[in-house]
Amino acid sequence: MSSKQTEPRAPTLGLALIPVVLTLVVLGLQLFYFDDFTPHIPLSIGLAITSIVGIYLGHKWPNIQDGVFHVINVSLPSVSVLITVGMIIGVWIASGTVPTLIYYGLVILSPQIFLAAAMILCSIVSLSLGTSWGTVGTVGLALMGIGAGFDIPVYWTAGAVVSGAFFGDKISPLSDTTNLAPAVTGTSVFDHIRNMMPTTIPAMLIALGIYTWVGFSMVDAESTSFERIDAITSALQENFWISPWLLAPALLVIGLAVTKQPPIPSLFAGVVVGGLMAMAFQGAGLHEVFTFANSGYSIETGVSEIDSLLNRGGIQSMMWTISLVLIALGFGGALERTGCLETIINAIMTKVRGFAGIQSSAIGTSIATNLVAGDPYLSIALPGRMYAPVYRGMGYSTLNLSRAVEEGGTLMSPLIPWNAGGAFVISALALGVADGNIQNLLYIPLAFACWLAPVIGIIYAFTGLFSPKATPEEIQGWKDSGESIKDMSAHGFDGPETGWESEAKPAE
Repeated sequence: MSSKQTEPRAPTLGLALIPVVLTLVVLGLQLFYFDDFTPHIPLSIGLAITSIVGIYLGHKWPNIQDGVFHVINVSLPSVSVLITVGMIIGVWIASGTVPTLIYYGLVILSPQIFLAAAMILCSIVSLSLGTSWGTVGTVGLALMGIGAGFDIPVYWTAGAVVSGAFFGDKISPLSDTTNLAPAVTGTSVFDHIRNMMPTTIPAMLIALGIYTWVGFSMVDAESTSFERIDAITSALQENFWISPWLLAPALLVIGLAVTKQPPIPSLFAGVVVGGLMAMAFQGAGLHEVFTFANSGYSIETGVSEIDSLLNRGGIQSMMWTISLVLIALGFGGALERTGCLETIINAIMTKVRGFAGIQSSAIGTSIATNLVAGDPYLSIALPGRMYAPVYRGMGYSTLNLSRAVEEGGTLMSPLIPWNAGGAFVISALALGVADGNIQNLLYIPLAFACWLAPVIGIIYAFTGLFSPKATPEEIQGWKDSGESIKDMSAHGFDGPETGWESEAKPAE
């Protein structure tokens, strides 16, 4: 049999949509009909359906398997972060770091400004650490306790935490996604960060204004139950030694991040220092510290808010999220290897006209990849690779594309419950969605900064504001590096510069 006979075929659009549509149907059945928020099996079925489609197209199972494990392998650093954050949560509770943050937050912060302050604090920490997940699992966890003390609904606090954490991550030069977006689109990381400011700053200011307004209108300081706050702070003082010195593990991690040390060793250093402080200041034994890092912290204070917040952490608490991440990534890898995602993206590209349509499509494709594949990295890398030649052929800077995929990928990830980002947020902030607390999913629309940025970006695309065209230096860089440039003459574009030679004649 010749190699041509065994060459896999590209799927038609209808065939490429089959695994996507069927997976969404099964996922909807599980989530909404059975009222069971465990998307693992539907995504596993989606992987199987995609594999069947791939075999029908001529792919051999080993080839599909390689695609699955390739994407999983790329994501292993993120899984390592999850494992380390699990250890941090358990050990930092035991050391008194998280209880100290909660205690001083309740004592210092005003209930009215809490939501706005929470967003700002998470932004600063995430910008310093370069990790939204690390911020959510540490500072975000403490803020959830403070919000409970102020009797602020869980979903409002979670929305503010997510807004700040993922926006800080989006513009941090230490962030993996902030480096991934310019890498796949051929731009520099600092140019990429500067080009995101026109959407970042307005979205953050609008979100800050909303959180401030809600704080003053929803929270009445005079009616705030200070007896409840006193009960929480008293319980913390009775069960932990509270001192500013116990913030040392968090300050150490931030300091290592600022000096551009690798994230995983930096986070693990926080685990080690937290464990030493748990033994030195809280009276924990070495074996207890090992248990906290693996299985999480356990305490009964008699105050429900404290018990529900502090009985958590450890590597094992992350296994639900890790298993979901691995399955979702495997599904995304199968979709990519069989050509289904590429076919769908190409179909989209043939239906749009002009820069505004392409920019909106790039954002929408990143969001759709997040929805279907459950992976923020794939939602940045795949559209970035697919759309870059189109931007070059239109003569627009690929900085527009890097901003589009960053916002559709990084910022929308925590707003999709079955996505790696959303699953982590739900787990790390103890939202209890799997236990039936579906109302806590209201954090999704309340994470204003995350979904406002793509909306503002689309407005810019249609108005032409902050939508730079390629500079002569950028065009020369494309030439020098031999970048792929799609002929867009049929859509009225002559190329990235006057006199650019098109391979096809313009449409009649």
